[in-house]
Amino acid sequence: MLAELLQGVDTGGFVLVQDTACCSGRHLLKSFLSASVNREEVVHVLGFDVSEEELTDGLKESAAQRLHFHDACTDPLGWTSHPPFTVDQFTVEDLTPLIKQTSHHKPATLVVDSLSWILRHHKPPAVCKTLQQLRKGVRGDETVVKITKRSKSGKVAQDEEIFSIKEDLTVMVQGKTSHPGLKQTNTEEQERDPTTNLTFNLRLSDSEREAKEKLALPFAFSKEKKTALLHSGPGSGRILYEPDANDDYDQEDPDDDLDV
Repeated sequence: MLAELLQGVDTGGFVLVQDTACCSGRHLLKSFLSASVNREEVVHVLGFDVSEEELTDGLKESAAQRLHFHDACTDPLGWTSHPPFTVDQFTVEDLTPLIKQTSHHKPATLVVDSLSWILRHHKPPAVCKTLQQLRKGVRGDETVVKITKRSKSGKVAQDEEIFSIKEDLTVMVQGKTSHPGLKQTNTEEQERDPTTNLTFNLRLSDSEREAKEKLALPFAFSKEKKTALLHSGPGSGRILYEPDANDDYDQEDPDDDLDV
């Protein structure tokens, strides 16, 4: 899974590298930077922890030159008159034009080094909201909802819509998403038929079903056959036995008359 993340198989995602004082994750972060640059992506780095020289140390010179480093380490709180980048600029409104200036319709990667520094000065919900908006393609306060509706007839309709919520809790639908991999049409749920690829047919046609109903089974007696078996015709023999009074027959011991 780590190799797939480095190769950028799942684009548009969010990768969080969590390290400790005993085990630094900076080398892994540099591996992600190098892999993104090699894929010719536009990489923007918000450097809060270390300087540009320390971050690019160990990277190839060609890769380091293609990074767009925004110095937030020199003056992160904006105490000087012209700070390069401050923690207050970690907003969608400030980051969007910064990234669009160099993207030129190419995939863009935003690296925050590190998120812990921002969380000291911004509330976690606000940071999560900014990251979510950036990951969704910078749509501002708009959100994407995925709707699945099942009707009584069994049909399933799926759709994705962009919406926003006003201060009075009114929902405003902006439109539908335009992802190339998503279909915006209502589709009927297709259940897999286990008899699709069989070499024989399990279903009967109307003529075959009619012939089956007319077929007489070998052990099924018709009404005429039952009447013929229960009522003997002329010339048939019968055996009648009436027990005599001298017959000594013990129901409990049928072999009582034997000399054993």
